[in-house]
Amino acid sequence: MAAGIKANDLRELSDEGLVEKLREAKAELFNLRVQSATGQLDNHGRLQIIRRDIARIYTIMRERELGLSAAPDAVAEVA
Repeated sequence: MAAGIKANDLRELSDEGLVEKLREAKAELFNLRVQSATGQLDNHGRLQIIRRDIARIYTIMRERELGLSAAPDAVAEVA
């Protein structure tokens, strides 16, 4: 079973890294949707995995906005 990105792995990324992962995931989701519409998609479960990855990224970004967690580089500056 193909697994998505783990939340702990995402929390280790900087803000720029999160934005890049989000951009990649959205591009992959677009490609999967095109494949699905044309009947070329073999693994329909991958759509759900990518959507969940995008939600995880948005959740971590929002946590950082609210100050519930900090980016790894921000933690290093405080210490």
